[in-house]
Amino acid sequence: MSISHKPVIVIDGPAASGKSTTARRAAKELAWLYMDTGAMYRAITVKVLRLDIGLDDKDTIATLAENIDIKLEPVEDGVRVYLDGDEISEEIRTPEVDKAVGPICEIARVRECMVDLQRQLGSAGNVVAEGRDMGTIVFPDAPLKFYMNASIEARAERRRIDQEKKGIKVDLEALKADIAARDYRDSNREHSPLMAAEGAIHVDTTDLTIEAQVAFIVGQVRALESDQKN
Repeated sequence: MSISHKPVIVIDGPAASGKSTTARRAAKELAWLYMDTGAMYRAITVKVLRLDIGLDDKDTIATLAENIDIKLEPVEDGVRVYLDGDEISEEIRTPEVDKAVGPICEIARVRECMVDLQRQLGSAGNVVAEGRDMGTIVFPDAPLKFYMNASIEARAERRRIDQEKKGIKVDLEALKADIAARDYRDSNREHSPLMAAEGAIHVDTTDLTIEAQVAFIVGQVRALESDQKN
């Protein structure tokens, strides 16, 4: 395995597996760019919900994806997300978006548009990209690929804590059901299904702290960099 001068490192996995926080903090420690690809799909979802477009209206949603203006602005703690010039960093994390984003991710043309944008963003290199098809579709030649997962119980509890910090009360059992349904949709969709990329390093985060996850990812990158110098 080789590493280019300005590589892209990818972290894939299902919802609430820890990949977003880990990718963001690992990128900060490495002084690389953090690419929150899930935020791009959530941005489209926000626009669909704002315009009250039915989730089964695939043609209209695809047209939105072809013309939408999404920007990711790097900041100290990750990225700010902008939709048509308006910041939506908080809006993309609401329960309504959580429920609607899955069907939108399944639309082939939406994914094609997002893959094009993600590759453009990654072309500069020194990027930690996280999502569900980073290693399989978007950056298949990445020198380091990780696949993070955790038990549904652990993932639901994480999501509950995140929502309650925002003052949103949620039912834990309902969260488990939502996560299981999202896993099924993501893993069985026709286009870019969720799966571990060939050669990916599997990381079970059920009992790992975020600090341990970040240390592992950064350690793997540093080790690869060291190998290339020797």
